[in-house]
Amino acid sequence: MSSPADRRYTKEHEWVRVEEGVGTVGITDYAQDQLGDIVFVDLPVAGTQIAHMQKFGEIESVKAVSELFSPVTGEVIEANAALADSPELVNESPYGDAWMLKVRLSDPGEVDRLLSAAEYDAYVAEAAG
Repeated sequence: MSSPADRRYTKEHEWVRVEEGVGTVGITDYAQDQLGDIVFVDLPVAGTQIAHMQKFGEIESVKAVSELFSPVTGEVIEANAALADSPELVNESPYGDAWMLKVRLSDPGEVDRLLSAAEYDAYVAEAAG
């Protein structure tokens, strides 16, 4: 599956799509596939300050617990409440319904330092061998 071109990516497998100074953050299809069946997602509440490449939460699958790292710096303005009741959405729709956070960006220029979809797909292909 090719990664959507309308967002930027981290090597830790998070994505961000920016619209009017607000970044929507989630994890990639590759990440959810590697994790397996998602059973729990721990996200920060609105008002929380998060920083570029700092831990903002955790995601738990039947296999493991993994940390989530923010691709951007800013203030959380919304966490996806649907994931509390339906964490399996992450497996079903990692680029759609399973977005995790909406963040008011402190430094929109940070996004330019993230990987493009093509760069991310090449990174994943190389990592997969």
